[in-house]
Amino acid sequence: MLIGSKAASSGPTIEMTPIIDMVFLLLIFFLVTTTYHQIEREIKIGLPEAESGSPISVALRELIVNVTSAGTVFVSGQEITVDQLRTIIVDALEQNPKQKVTIRGDKDASYGQVATVLDACKGAGVDEPFLDTVPAN
Repeated sequence: MLIGSKAASSGPTIEMTPIIDMVFLLLIFFLVTTTYHQIEREIKIGLPEAESGSPISVALRELIVNVTSAGTVFVSGQEITVDQLRTIIVDALEQNPKQKVTIRGDKDASYGQVATVLDACKGAGVDEPFLDTVPAN
């Protein structure tokens, strides 16, 4: 009977199959549990640059108002008027007094168009509407 010294010549090994299985399971888990808020980002708006700019925060209480370069106002992918915006904000404030409103004005939109939306927000009762920008390079 031959007694091999195979065990003595080979060192400890790491099985890669279970590690690869776990990586794929984690990848699938994170892909399935991630939510995407693409509705607001599908509207073509070129944000202006600012030194203290930051990306959009994804908060459940956040109401995002988009102003295009043509002056059109969008909320949740729907084109609305300033009066409709005021109504939406008043309804949101009744449900949540700390409602956060973010205004994403296109960099080519006139100041008057963005100011009209800001005025509607302030008139509806929002204490501090936020203007969204992107960080300067």
